[in-house]
Amino acid sequence: MANLVERYASKISGTLSCFDRVVITGTIPGICYGDGMAAHLRSQGIRIFDYPKYVEPMRDELRENAERIAEENGISIEFIRSVHAFRKEDRVKEILGGDTEKSGIVHIFSAMEPCASFYPWHDKQSGITSLRHKDGKCLHYYFYFIDKDFGLCYMRVPTWAPFRLQFYCNGHNWLARKLESESIGFHQMDNAFTDIDDWGRAQELADAFPVEALHHVLDRLAGEFCPVLRHFQYMYHWSIMQCEWSEDIVFKSQKDLKPIYDALSRTAIHAVKCDNVATFLGRKLDGRYKDELGNDFHTRVEGTRIKHHMGPASIKMYDKQNLVLRIETTVNDVTFFHHYRTVEHRDGTTEKKIAPMQKTIYSLPALRECMSSANKRYLAFISELEDPSAGLHDVDKLSVAIKKDGRNFPGFNLFDKGDLELVVALSRGECNISGITNKHLRKHLSGKTPAQISRLLKRLRIHGIIKKAGKTFRYYFTPYGRRVLITALKLRELVVIPSLTGLATA
Repeated sequence: MANLVERYASKISGTLSCFDRVVITGTIPGICYGDGMAAHLRSQGIRIFDYPKYVEPMRDELRENAERIAEENGISIEFIRSVHAFRKEDRVKEILGGDTEKSGIVHIFSAMEPCASFYPWHDKQSGITSLRHKDGKCLHYYFYFIDKDFGLCYMRVPTWAPFRLQFYCNGHNWLARKLESESIGFHQMDNAFTDIDDWGRAQELADAFPVEALHHVLDRLAGEFCPVLRHFQYMYHWSIMQCEWSEDIVFKSQKDLKPIYDALSRTAIHAVKCDNVATFLGRKLDGRYKDELGNDFHTRVEGTRIKHHMGPASIKMYDKQNLVLRIETTVNDVTFFHHYRTVEHRDGTTEKKIAPMQKTIYSLPALRECMSSANKRYLAFISELEDPSAGLHDVDKLSVAIKKDGRNFPGFNLFDKGDLELVVALSRGECNISGITNKHLRKHLSGKTPAQISRLLKRLRIHGIIKKAGKTFRYYFTPYGRRVLITALKLRELVVIPSLTGLATA
């Protein structure tokens, strides 16, 4: 079955997968925790209880540095009294007025915001004096600037130790500058491309997001905006705080996308279940999972947006400028994703295995692969939801009995309670990841014996729904089986259940 891009190829200008929002945090390794800062104070011959006096001059140094930068660039520092007064991004856009060619400092905001901090503590029982963590507030500066390579960015600088920095950039802005450098024509609206002369080359560039170059830029910016780093014997360590990877399907006209998106969004909110969300994000759902998981359909000024979330990760689908169908995977904790990598143990030994992703910015290429795969799985799912014609034919074919080797294998009837329970059990997301086994089905089909489950598996194989994996007792869906399952799920959620509800309330 053709996916959505292939089906509407004549109406689509091109497709592009790219990093969107990337937020990075910078920490000074030796002083970002209480014991580390305490050790640094001792190395400088400073008493623990003199810690506030030690860092106060650094606070003043950062304030003076911000005022100097503002004066040199002919701008004033705008203090934000209420966090809900306005969006900083909107104010910066007003200041720029569409001038994206400008370079250097654009604007500086300041605001009193929460920050991590330490306070001296003396334990009378042990006689040990140390620094303990506490949540506090301090003045923060937001330096908005246009970088020659990464476009519009900002650096958030706190004025109190341990001076944890926050950096933001957008992958689409970086890609726009790469396209300009190679003289490839394009049209960009906000953070989306509505036209590119060479979509293939654009994708090659997007896949080669320069992590090392970003590292050099971050080190340079840290020295410029946070000069107190010179008081310590460390460089900043940069880690991923939040990341978005978008899959854009760009249509030629608004009238082509609107009916497609309306049908997709309103169908997906009913058909996508918790197990499916876990499958999209490459996870297996079981009873040990305790975090939030679900769907959200939101109407905005720009249009509608559907969001499927699982803990710190989510997949969103929405339309941009009524021309771009965007599927976007977002993660706020990259350790949510697991991949095959080298793991170093505390005893110095190493091994390669499936492990949580590391937070360092050098995990961005591996993170791109995980998030891109999530987008593709979601695209494949909604492609089958969007065009039910082939699936309906398959469901009709599924109901026909098959005779083989002198035995009669009855079809499947979605209005039969037993067959419907089987379809619901098969629709669980882990079936797509770890396969289907007799033991798995017994957990969800109460009252069935192993022999009965074996006969059901045989029946599913004869009808072409599943296929055996090598010399194992594990089964996976065939392409035909996936189409039938999704169509059956759609019929159940959008037709069968609403109809039964109507009868019950009549």
